[in-house]
Formats: sequence, C-alpha cells, structure tokens
Amino acid sequence: MCSFPGCGPDGWHSVTRNLRGGLKVRDLTLTIVTNRSLHAVLVDRPGPRLLELLAGALDGSGPAIAPVDARLPRPRLDALVEALAPDGVEGPDGETTLRSGQGKAVAEGTAVVVTTSGSTGVPKGVELSAAALMHSARASLARVGARPGERWLCCLPATYIAGLQVLVRSLVSDTDPVLADHADAQTVAASGCAHVSLVPTQLSRLLDVDIPTNPDIPAPLAGFRSVLLGGAAAAAGLLDAARAARVPVVTTYGMTETCGGCVYDGIPLDGVRVKIDDEDGRIWLAGPVLFSGYRGEPRAPGDQWLRTGDLGRKDSAGRLVVRGRADDVINTGGALVVPGEVAAVLQTCPGVRDVAVLSQPDPEWGERVVAVVVPADAADPPTLELLRLHVKERLPRYAAPSRVVMVDAVPMLSSGKHDLARLRRELLRREQSGAESVTY
Repeated sequence: MCSFPGCGPDGWHSVTRNLRGGLKVRDLTLTIVTNRSLHAVLVDRPGPRLLELLAGALDGSGPAIAPVDARLPRPRLDALVEALAPDGVEGPDGETTLRSGQGKAVAEGTAVVVTTSGSTGVPKGVELSAAALMHSARASLARVGARPGERWLCCLPATYIAGLQVLVRSLVSDTDPVLADHADAQTVAASGCAHVSLVPTQLSRLLDVDIPTNPDIPAPLAGFRSVLLGGAAAAAGLLDAARAARVPVVTTYGMTETCGGCVYDGIPLDGVRVKIDDEDGRIWLAGPVLFSGYRGEPRAPGDQWLRTGDLGRKDSAGRLVVRGRADDVINTGGALVVPGEVAAVLQTCPGVRDVAVLSQPDPEWGERVVAVVVPADAADPPTLELLRLHVKERLPRYAAPSRVVMVDAVPMLSSGKHDLARLRRELLRREQSGAESVTY
C-alpha cells in the first residue's frame, strides 16, 4: 500500500492539482534551455514530488531529471549515478546532494534522462527532449480518444519510460494520475481511472482473477476505456482472452529511444514513420518522438531514422508486425530462426502457460533451438514431441525446438520482459548436470 500522505485505502494516491504554486499543466510552455543541469531523482515509488519535478523539467523552470530506482543494490545504484553524471542527487526524502564539478550538461532541450538496458543488461542514459515527450503524450491521448478529465492509472515503475509517460500524459491533459504500488485487482478496480498502461504479466494476472457473482463488484478492468499493453510481446491467447472479456486492449510497440510506444495496434502515432529494411528486415523509426542522444556519447543528428534491434514486416493491411529481436536470431545449420516467432507459436500450444525461446551451442548445427516452458499443469507438462509437432505445422521444420526445459516461471525484468540473460546463465550453469528442470 502507498505510504504517501492522503493515500487511499486500496494502495493508491491521487496527486493534487496546480503544482508549483498554481501551474496549470495543460498550458505547459515549451522553453528550450541550453547548458541545462541534470538532477538524478532516487525513486522508491512515484509520488507528488516526482510529478512536480517532471512538470518543471518539461516547462523549463527546473532542471532536467533522471529518475533512478532507489531500491537498486547500492553498488549498482552508485555506478548508475556516476554514469549519469548529474549535478545533484535528490533522495526519496527530498534532500538534494550537489555534486560540485562532476555534472555534465545534457543535450539542448532535454527534459528527462531515462536509463535503459533492454534485454542486454548494459545500461544507457537516453536523453529525451520535452518536445518529444509531449508530442508522444498528445499523440497517444488522441489515438485512444481520451476525453477531458479522464484519468490515468500509473502502476508501472516511473523509472521506466512506460510509467513515466503515464505521468506526462496526465500533465499534458491536466488530470490527476492515480499512483499505485501494484496492479492488483482491488487497486485497479478502485482507481476510478479510464486509462492504464500494463505489461503482459499484469494483464494476465488481472484476467485470471475470479470474477465474483455479485454485480456490485466489478471486474478489475471494467470501466477502462483503453488498456495500453507493451514492454514485451503479448501472446495471441492473452489478447484473445482480453478481447473476449471486453477489455479495450491496445498493443504498443516502441522503446525508450522513442519516448515509449509509438506504434499502436500496428499503426504509427501521428508524425511517426516506420520502414522495414529490405536486406535484413530491421525496423526503422523516425519522427518527432525520437531521443536526442545517449548520455555521454556523441549527439545523434536531430532528424534521422533510428535503426532498431527488432525485425518486422508489414501485414496485408499495412500494419507493423514485430517478429522479434535481430540479435536473438538463432543460426542452426545455416537456417535462421527468430525466437520470438517460435515463442508466439508455442504460446498457442495446449499445456503451455508461458514460454521463452533461446539458443544453445551445438557441436553439429552450430546452435540449437531451446524452449523454456512454464506448463499449465506441472503434473502433466507438454512433451518435446508435442511442442515440435506444433511448431512444424506452423513454421519451417528447422524452427522446431530440439530441447525443452520445464520451469516454474520464466525470470522477468521489472520492465515486464523476460530476463533472457539470467535465463541463459542459469541454463549454462545447469548444462553439465543435465537437469531438465529449473526452479526460480
């Protein structure tokens, strides 16, 4: 439950209007600030202070900010702050420690620096301008048809772009976000919000909640007008279940470098352009939502295409279909396998609750396809033969996994993505033992 003053009984907090002495955030004026200072803000949970600092960062009246998870292990936290090179660090208690002579100016117009590691584990500071953040927020509000006064529920970490953008949308639309520690059914149902951003794991858990027969107790997502879903690929079965429950799910694709989701249900937001490289199938993105550069690295030209790490294609209706990560492609005997496509197929196999697909070295084929499966019934898991047949009926034969490992749960990053780096380490550690079961 949220511990902020004024916190509601169900673990959520409503932020007060008119921040910083009566500022009407709908009328945020964009001011380009040069030689701007950067303050790292240690966040244990989002609160009114973070929203106040974000408003100042967007309108230029305050420093640029870099939200950092205060709950990180101390060595990693110290290393992250050192890499960000801020002029000051504000702790969860509101006290600011200045770092005289250690700060580095951010790119012109930068309002927020968000750290990201994706699935690689190597953190980077992504500099995002106020113009890019607000364009993204306005385009998102327009796409979902947000009406005046409709509020957003923030139940994702504000240190990630998805959670931060919920706050930006609230500031741009002059509404009070509801800040939740967790996306549990009671908190979501009691929030009174019309819009929310979730990751697939959160949506799955909310759909799995037993719906009471009492008509006075609504389903957790009843009444929401849009549920943005991103952070990781969503299984087709999850989307089907959500739509069958009349949950207005909108799938989003994007990354920190694009101020979060910039393609909704396969269609780019206003001003965003998408193209697919004819040679390697990479997705390229352009438009006013692009980042300014990486912290401490040479600045990228202002108007250019971003070459993503993802593979994609356009369907018959011209919508973007994300196939998976280019860096994860498995080369087995000269044939190229996209793990994301195999995982999407396996998600539809009977007896599979969750699945991740990765590679392992193979002396004969170079690499082999490995399926890490969370069975729907641990007492009756799907066999390797069943999984292979299911894949071969839908994809080329070489895409079928040659090994299956049963797990209780696939390890997750706090962003909602599978923690593939941890999973690879664990499988490698157990390879010598020949164990086919991994417990987390």
